[in-house]
Amino acid sequence: MPIPYSVLDLAPVASGSSETTALRNSLDLARATERLGYHRYWVAEHHNMPGIASSAPAVLLAHIAMATERIRVGSGGVMLPNHAPLVVAEQFGMLEALHPGRVDLGIGRAPGTDQVTARALRRTEGSLSADDFPEQLIELANYFTGRDSNGVTAVPALGNQPTIWLLGSSGYSAQAAGYLGLPFAFAHHFSSENTLPALELYREKFKPSAILSQPYSMIAVNVVCAEDDETALRLAEPAALQFLQLRKGSPGRLPSPEETAAYPYSELDRLFIEERMSSQIVGGPETVRRKIEDLLAKTEVHELMITTSVFEHADRVRSYERVAEIVGLAAATVA
Repeated sequence: MPIPYSVLDLAPVASGSSETTALRNSLDLARATERLGYHRYWVAEHHNMPGIASSAPAVLLAHIAMATERIRVGSGGVMLPNHAPLVVAEQFGMLEALHPGRVDLGIGRAPGTDQVTARALRRTEGSLSADDFPEQLIELANYFTGRDSNGVTAVPALGNQPTIWLLGSSGYSAQAAGYLGLPFAFAHHFSSENTLPALELYREKFKPSAILSQPYSMIAVNVVCAEDDETALRLAEPAALQFLQLRKGSPGRLPSPEETAAYPYSELDRLFIEERMSSQIVGGPETVRRKIEDLLAKTEVHELMITTSVFEHADRVRSYERVAEIVGLAAATVA
């Protein structure tokens, strides 16, 4: 049976471009992928990163939800240690009240930034630790139901609960999602070595809940689909360099193809990028079809979420169009 395919958008800011353009591109991509038949459109939360414009998921999602009609919108995710659970409940309860039945609240445990920025977000040293994440998560869920909320009513969250997902890149969140009976989304796009152990752990620890009677999982994967393998590899190279620079402690905007070609790669750099690319799905239509089929057979997930970062917005949209045609999304039409 065909599975749903969805979109993870980091609102990438390209070299020589602006945050305004990146956010407008996100809106355009949301409209395009809705027309193509994608199921969900999630945006990330990152801070103090010049190459990612998505720092306030609830604000961006409100804009996208207003400009679309059917596609589910959600956070991929809200990093709970950065925020008071009450504020998250109010924001996403309001989104659900405005767009009933269309909102996902994906919750992550990591701060998604450096310690200085995390301190600026919460202004307390305690926010730098995720040790109290289970308590934060329970507090957040209680605001939607009114149970054990210590006399605090989250308006309009009470009675307007979005679908809560737990996100993760390791076994910790997998166990937590299973124990709480929540759907689980795994970050295969940057932690592919942990994908299979985490999914196995989630299924092993799963306990039925009021939300789910059986485990339900999704993974996010980097995909670039072009007319042929060579072109796709060329399109994927700038994002690989951007990730390399991030790991070296120099986060920046998505470099241009010219900047990518001129970068002075060391031998270790090239090995890092080669390993990084090995976990991605990059190629022409037949290569991408085969790799998607292989990944789904290996992971047995219920949904696949695709993230695509290429320098030109038109190439990004075109990649999603090709994938939609490959996997047979109902509304996919590729000229």
